[in-house]
Amino acid sequence: MVALALAVGSAWADEEQDYYRIISIATPDSQTDSRDPNWKPSDEGIALEVSGIAVLSPSRVAVAIRKGEVWLLDGVDQVTGEGEESGVVTYQRFASALHEPLGLLQQDDSLITVQRTEMTRLRDTDGDDVADVYDTLASGWGVSGHYHEYAYGPKLDGDGNLWMTLNIGMGLKGEQLQKIVPDAPLGYRQAAWRGWGMKLDSSGELNPVCAGMRSPSGLGANADGDMFYTDQQGNWVATNSLHHMRPGAFSHHPESLASMELRGSTIHDVEEVPNGLAYPEALKRFPQMQPPAVWFPYKKAGQSATDILLDQSGGKFGPFENQLFVGEFTQASMHRVFLEKVNGEYQGACFPFRRGFASAVLRMAQAEDGSVYVGLTNRGWSSLGTSSYGLQRLEWTGKTPFEIQEMRAKPDGFELVFTRQVDVESASDVGSYQLASHTYLYQSSYGSDEVLKQDLKIREAIVSEDRLRVRLKVDGLRELFVHELDAGGVKDENGQPLLHRKAFYTLNNIPQE
Repeated sequence: MVALALAVGSAWADEEQDYYRIISIATPDSQTDSRDPNWKPSDEGIALEVSGIAVLSPSRVAVAIRKGEVWLLDGVDQVTGEGEESGVVTYQRFASALHEPLGLLQQDDSLITVQRTEMTRLRDTDGDDVADVYDTLASGWGVSGHYHEYAYGPKLDGDGNLWMTLNIGMGLKGEQLQKIVPDAPLGYRQAAWRGWGMKLDSSGELNPVCAGMRSPSGLGANADGDMFYTDQQGNWVATNSLHHMRPGAFSHHPESLASMELRGSTIHDVEEVPNGLAYPEALKRFPQMQPPAVWFPYKKAGQSATDILLDQSGGKFGPFENQLFVGEFTQASMHRVFLEKVNGEYQGACFPFRRGFASAVLRMAQAEDGSVYVGLTNRGWSSLGTSSYGLQRLEWTGKTPFEIQEMRAKPDGFELVFTRQVDVESASDVGSYQLASHTYLYQSSYGSDEVLKQDLKIREAIVSEDRLRVRLKVDGLRELFVHELDAGGVKDENGQPLLHRKAFYTLNNIPQE
């Protein structure tokens, strides 16, 4: 199965390479598989298990690595993938002795990271490219010592606040239980604020904002400055998901409710957590719970979502300005997300985007030229790819792929926006499209199959005068269901098929007009 997946992924990646080129800056092979208990890094210098990226200039990036260090890499823009003419990257260790930093942000003359027990500002005051001041910006969340208590961030919202997210611990035991919230509601056993999203405001106060997170590896703002996070499939989490972070929102993992009665909690009065119900019904019975803005159907749209990147390149990264890109760990890939607001709440569609990275995609950062630096590491969990860690750069070649650029909800169906003009005959044929919907179970067991599946009838496909839009009129739309579209029959004006024919729209609200 793995060999087949690699072969299919490679063929797909070859086509994608025509539009988005992957350039390897450092992708050495490791000595052992990432899940080997005796894992060893490559013999080739630094174990560049990238856990955070900050682009400092066109030629310099800073990267955090899981070992607990921050490195400055110079000359990265000179690596072109053209062999001997590529240039040489130099490495300077900027900071060390950090506890698994899982993010990196440049702010003024500093770099900021979140490590296991604190948010830390790193400053070089004498100009020698080595941090000599480590300031604690925030701390105070609980740490029991469980390996799964990761802390991610920070990322900036549109108002300049710093956000971070906290993993829950998995199956605490022994001495770990001495550090949990005492007498927690509903009997949940977690350290303080595990499974919460936190915000550090301009006054320096760290506040809990929202909860229900399991493994919130990705964090980022959209074009309006609102903050989102990604979560990964597991117990209580049906499949990977993207959530709008706002005060009082509860997502799905109830063990975060251990902190519900602590001072500062924005979630109150949860007396019972339903189990084993389809999501639409579970949401009715659990009013504090909010659905994700986007579900990523398992395996069809990744298996372990990671970082969130907003394309702010002004078109330098292709035709997807102001859309979000989401990293994918297991499949070593990226997905693309289009969001819109319907009835005041975010929802939208996810699309395949780029496969073929050398290892698990954990972190992403965009440079001034629009290219995207991609930080890789798969230690602890296997991924596709040829390496166990490293740094790559993704560049738009200047050629526009034929893609579904946007998928918008309408009262009677969807509107598709394409990146190139469509062939009217194929795009107006309802037989060129297939549409089905499904939801998931909200349950304590691991993940969920797709349930309550239903094929939908497309009555009409209307092509706009400019041939860039198609209005699909559909029978049987269902709120709080994922609507899976296959537009495999659509061709562009030159008879070329879509580069990616699938789209997955999370229809939380059907528009009224």
